[in-house]
Amino acid sequence: MINLLKNLKNGLLTENPVFVLLLGLCPTLAVSTSIDNAFGMTAAVMFVLISANIIVSLIRGVTPDRVRIPVFIVIIASLVTIVDLSMKAFMPDLSKSLGIFIPLIVVNCIILGRAEAFASKNTLADSIADAFGMGIGFGLAITIISFFRQLLGTGEITVFGTHIFSAPGLFDNPMSVFILPMGAFLVLGCLLATLRYIGVIESG
Repeated sequence: MINLLKNLKNGLLTENPVFVLLLGLCPTLAVSTSIDNAFGMTAAVMFVLISANIIVSLIRGVTPDRVRIPVFIVIIASLVTIVDLSMKAFMPDLSKSLGIFIPLIVVNCIILGRAEAFASKNTLADSIADAFGMGIGFGLAITIISFFRQLLGTGEITVFGTHIFSAPGLFDNPMSVFILPMGAFLVLGCLLATLRYIGVIESG
């Protein structure tokens, strides 16, 4: 139980894939223009990450070392195809919004990195806990970034068409730069500096 909790904590704080390890920044910065996108990408990444860790952990004893990377990539690619086709069938608007970044989960270094560095060397239970921790950590990071980008860039927060809140007066003139790629870097940089300053994450 202690190991399971430790693996969960690693993904959330100690080894947060975005804020600490700085992995998966391409989709994080590209699709974090809205909370809708953040939730969609989080769900896709978590499904692939958890499923890949489970499969890799189960077959680790029978996978020859010389072909383990190609095997992992085939597994991940198959899972990503399932996610991509499912989104296109059941959530076409979200699929269109996320675009090429769903298929590109295949080469997301978080997924392959956890399969190679953790799941291929640990038990099923530990691999699942690691995947949950990393997935939730990724989701938390991209959601926080999306929150600030959407609020500063549009002046309001909406989730799947439902208005959550706005700040009349404070954001009467939204700064659309935060919806642009430059805004993603600005928000990420400010968040990294703030989290390190207050000690939530340690300086590398």
